[in-house]
Amino acid sequence: MNRFQRQQDLVPRERLDTLAATVIGVGAIGRQVAIQLAAVGVKHLKLVDFDTVEPTNITTQGYFEEDVGHAKVDATSALLRRIDPLLDIEPIQDRFRARHPVGNAVFCCVDSITARTAIWRSVQHRAEFWCDGRMLGEVMRVLTAADAVSRTHYATTLFAQQEAQTGACTNRSTIYCAAVAAGLMLHQFTRWLRQLPVDPDLSLNLLGSELTIV
Repeated sequence: MNRFQRQQDLVPRERLDTLAATVIGVGAIGRQVAIQLAAVGVKHLKLVDFDTVEPTNITTQGYFEEDVGHAKVDATSALLRRIDPLLDIEPIQDRFRARHPVGNAVFCCVDSITARTAIWRSVQHRAEFWCDGRMLGEVMRVLTAADAVSRTHYATTLFAQQEAQTGACTNRSTIYCAAVAAGLMLHQFTRWLRQLPVDPDLSLNLLGSELTIV
């Protein structure tokens, strides 16, 4: 059976065959994004993260006990190859740097506004699709830039670090929230693949069951 049979009307394979994706940060949200990208059939994937797996990452990020102490990009790459042995994957254990090449689609899954701003400035003219996932506790925000209007809006969301809400996703995090955020990001990605309009700014409060779309 063709493993893509049930998604063929929703995820165009002809675009995935030539597309390259980059996930920057494979922590709570980023690891879930990478898993879903491999599952839907992305053929070329780059993972960028400098960190190693800690015991708390098992609970909040879906890593395994045997991953503790290993580079997150290597542990995630090993799992993705179990999903698709033919996946062309490049793990980079480093902070993202301007010299790093990126694919057509970039998923930004870092904690810091400062880091987001620097990465955006570096890749905004190189990536056709950009999606930024943010999370604190049970509140998430997904920002997508794939056209002139959404790119202009995204730039307004990059504020000074001292203006950011106190706390990082590594301080208050659950794997279920990360998985939902990743799913929303993949949904925006598949909308873009189908040449449908994306939602530039989407916020979801799980505790309050509140969804806001700008």
